[in-house]
Amino acid sequence: MTQVRSQAERLLEDAVASLEQAGVGSPVADAEWLLSHVLGVPRGLLRRAPIDSAQKSAYLDLIDARSRRFPLQHLTGSAAFRYVDVEVGPGVFVPRPETELLAGWVIDHVAAISEPTVVELCAGSGAISLSIVDEAPHASVHAVELDPPAFEWAQRNLVGTGVDLRLGDMADAFGDLDGAVDVVVANPPYIPPDAWESVVPEARDHDPSLALWSGADGLDAMRIVEQVAWRLLKPGGVVGAEHADAQGESAPAVFAPRWSDVRDHRDLADRPRYTTAARPAH
Repeated sequence: MTQVRSQAERLLEDAVASLEQAGVGSPVADAEWLLSHVLGVPRGLLRRAPIDSAQKSAYLDLIDARSRRFPLQHLTGSAAFRYVDVEVGPGVFVPRPETELLAGWVIDHVAAISEPTVVELCAGSGAISLSIVDEAPHASVHAVELDPPAFEWAQRNLVGTGVDLRLGDMADAFGDLDGAVDVVVANPPYIPPDAWESVVPEARDHDPSLALWSGADGLDAMRIVEQVAWRLLKPGGVVGAEHADAQGESAPAVFAPRWSDVRDHRDLADRPRYTTAARPAH
C-alpha cells in the first residue's frame, strides 16, 4: 500500500529541490532547520507535524531567501557555537564550526590557571568570548570589536556575562591590560582580494567586509594581532589566531621571528586552521 505523504513531507521535498538547484551545500539539513524554525518542532518530528497556511507561507519565504543564498543563520536568527547559541543577523560575521576548535584551545589552556585573563580581538558576534565564560567561568574575559553593527550583536550576546566588551580598534585596545594577559585569541579577517571568486556567496555577499578582507596576502590583520598580543601578554602568555587553509605556513611565519613554541593546528577536515604561539618567558 502506498503511504500518503503529509503536507510537511511534500513541502520538504520541494524545498530540498529548490535549495539543490540554487547550489546550497546542505539542502536537506537547511530545509529541515527552516521548517523546524517555523513550526517550533524538533527536526525528527517534522514529517507528521501539522502546518497552517501562515506557517506554509512563512516557510516558502524562507526557502526563497535561502535559495538566494541568504545565510541560514540570518534566517533563523541564531548560530550554534560549541555549547551556546549566539544571535546573528545582517551586520555581523556568522561564526563557523571550525572556530570552535580555537575556542576550545583557549578553554583547555585556561583550565590550569587559577585567575586567567583572556582578551579576544576582532570579537564579531562574541561567540568565542561567550563560549569561554560558559565553559571557563573563572576566567576574566575582555573583548574588542571595531565595526559598530557587529559590536551591537556582541552586546546582545554578552549582556549579563561579565565580559568587558569594548568598541574600538584592536591596534590600540586594552592599554590598561598591557603585560597582564594570559591568553589572546582572535579570528581576524584573513581573505586576500584575489580569493573573491572562491568565497561562498553566503559569506561574500552577507558577512561584513571588515570581517573578511585583509590586504594583498590576507595577513594584514594577523600582523596587528601579533603586535597587540606581544604588548598584552605576560611572559609565557599565549596567543591563538585563526587563518585561511592556504595560510598554514604564512600565518605561523608572522609569529616566528620573536615568539616561541609557534605551532599550526588543523581542523576536523584536516586543513590548516589556526596558529598558536607563546611569548617567551624570559
